Amino acid sequence: MRKYGATIAVLSLMLVGAPDSARAQNDATTTINHIANAYTLVPNITYRTVSNWDAKLDIIQPRGLTTPNPTLINYHGGGWTAGTKESVTISLLPYLQMGWSVVNVEYRLSNVALAPAAVEDSRCALRWVYKNAKQYNFDVKKIVTTGNSAGGHLALVVGMLPASAGLDNTCAGDRAGGSNASGPNNTDEMKVAAVVDWYGITDVNELLDGPNMKSYAVAWLGAMLNREEIARQVSPVTYVRAGIPPLISVHGDADPTVPYSQKQRFHQALDRVGAAHELVTVPGGRHGGFTDAEQVRNYAAIRGFLTKHNILTGYPAKTSQ
Repeated sequence: MRKYGATIAVLSLMLVGAPDSARAQNDATTTINHIANAYTLVPNITYRTVSNWDAKLDIIQPRGLTTPNPTLINYHGGGWTAGTKESVTISLLPYLQMGWSVVNVEYRLSNVALAPAAVEDSRCALRWVYKNAKQYNFDVKKIVTTGNSAGGHLALVVGMLPASAGLDNTCAGDRAGGSNASGPNNTDEMKVAAVVDWYGITDVNELLDGPNMKSYAVAWLGAMLNREEIARQVSPVTYVRAGIPPLISVHGDADPTVPYSQKQRFHQALDRVGAAHELVTVPGGRHGGFTDAEQVRNYAAIRGFLTKHNILTGYPAKTSQ
């Protein structure tokens, strides 16, 4: 219980710095009480049904919203083969502290469907947010995608993928053509304001064989004859181009699960096309599990990046309370 309380304390302070221990405890208690009293949780909303499987998401947002609110869409990690949305709820506290709305998404894992199912679901979750923006006061001009590991990959590809890639084709929507009151058409572009990537995969093909082969990637692609083609289709590096959203990545340079060199090459490619980006390197950092001090620095960098790109301005939104 003591360890859990310490984790809450660190998370609650990530966006405000690291003061003395007495103040830290007071600020943590204040944050916990604020979230408990001022936020509401709407769990397990079905955002799509595919092959008799219900894909669900949770919404956590300030009570009584009366204006559109900056909205974070989070995808959990687990190598596309494991993990749950519930397992990462605590990591969302820094955004709740900022007054944001949070949409926490589950998607089909490899034991339910192989690639590109997880990407299709993740894109459909973004489309669901657009479609239901008015009901839940999501600000579609200030949507940020995020996630760790495989979730970081999904956050990147969701934010970078053009509708022309065809991975939105199975989402609910008006397929007759043109946007309407029920939401965007499946050929409409859906923009996100920024992507916050935590040690996510950027080149899936690199993980299928050779020195950087990873069993989780092999399991996600399975024995499909066209697995290299699908791997390319779901890799963020495929979609590096001018005009994509601002991207910030946090990655340890000793990560044994997702090669740091892959993230370096990705950001070099972003630099070549003039995309807005930042790579936050954690010296000696492995696959997550960063220290408290490292997390304070990581979130300070994220806050600065989102402020620089005018995404943190004008919060929290107005409420009826």
